[in-house]
Amino acid sequence: MTETLNLSASLEDYLETIYNIIQEKKAVRAKDIAARLKVSNASVTGALRALAKKKFLNYAPYDVITLTPEGEKIAREIARRHQVLKDFFVKVLAVDAAQANEAACKLEHGISPEIINRLVQFIEFIEICPLGGEKLIQGFQRHLECGIERDKCDTCIELAKGIASSSDIEQKTQKKTLAQLKQGERALIKKIRARGPLRKRLIEMGLIPGAVVEVERIAPMGDPFEVKVRGYHLSLRKDEVEKVEVELR
Repeated sequence: MTETLNLSASLEDYLETIYNIIQEKKAVRAKDIAARLKVSNASVTGALRALAKKKFLNYAPYDVITLTPEGEKIAREIARRHQVLKDFFVKVLAVDAAQANEAACKLEHGISPEIINRLVQFIEFIEICPLGGEKLIQGFQRHLECGIERDKCDTCIELAKGIASSSDIEQKTQKKTLAQLKQGERALIKKIRARGPLRKRLIEMGLIPGAVVEVERIAPMGDPFEVKVRGYHLSLRKDEVEKVEVELR
């Protein structure tokens, strides 16, 4: 059971919204929350008081709202659940992004960490494994469009044989540091070159060997470096990404 199960679905939505607005704007006020969730100011005030009572945020009328360390930890996990579900619907099930986002909002409450982690592993398999990848997703999309027709299945079977050939499975890989990746590229983390506190910090953020990392945004000067790993959105410094060795596929 997770700590978030002590919260109602509604309060989880508030906590997640506050977290997301802080990530975007660095500060959040009650009116921002009301506009984002399309609820009344009175509803926002009641939710903020409830969350403040649980010591998940710091709240005073007409002041900037901030998350406590515990509140940020829980909000980050809620946001992660949402992102993992959305990724699964979009990347694996080929669902429209807007529809996937709506479904993730409804399903994210109460789902166990074990299931979330299993979904992350499956998404990574789809993205990285030579027998998965975009060709498999494209095959599923063709199935959605064509339905089950034997002649089309025969064509796909021949295509699958080609995908499974040794020349495809024995892909050439190229080792780089995370700092060398371009926006939109994905890679497999192979090694953390850092030592001491920096190594511990990177591992605690989920940058561990075997995880898939995706570059979402790179600032003009290369700092910060925004990535997604295991459903988490991270903002890293240049000296941090230079310590992560990856394998580009």
